Amino acid sequence: MVPAARCIVTVAQRTTFVKPADITGAQKPKWYVIDAKDQVVGRLATQIATVLMGKHKACYTPHVDCGDFVIVLNADKVKFVGSAMVHPRMENFTTKTANKKYYRHSEFPGGLKELSVEQLWDKHPTDVLLLAVRRMLPKNALARHMLDKLKLYTTDTHPHQAQVPQPFPEHLMPS
Repeated sequence: MVPAARCIVTVAQRTTFVKPADITGAQKPKWYVIDAKDQVVGRLATQIATVLMGKHKACYTPHVDCGDFVIVLNADKVKFVGSAMVHPRMENFTTKTANKKYYRHSEFPGGLKELSVEQLWDKHPTDVLLLAVRRMLPKNALARHMLDKLKLYTTDTHPHQAQVPQPFPEHLMPS
């Protein structure tokens, strides 16, 4: 056993925490655009959630919203994994899509509501991707602010040209 006097003492690493006032300049939120056509919902949602939280940046701090804005084009043309099935209205219909259900509760007795992917797709086509991203964000009040930075569109165009969005980072693209 080595005596305590012979142990080498190293300088502790210093962790920097970004404050909301420090997010300026290079750490200022950027705008990214991604085309969701024929992308798998879960894989795309994890990468979008990473950018919304700011985990791809060196200045990431869990309690500060230091993420970037994400514009998703063709959000209604995402697909689920699974073997393909024929469906008259949905082109990317799979076995997983047939079994997927979304639940919500009204907080009243017997208030459990259930929607299939097909019903949700008919009412709100972008909500399939929105709900997938929402469930990958932290479960706190900050997640609402992060989710406000997500812009979903069902077409190839968007009204955010003034923000000069960049293409989604290649290292964050789902493979």
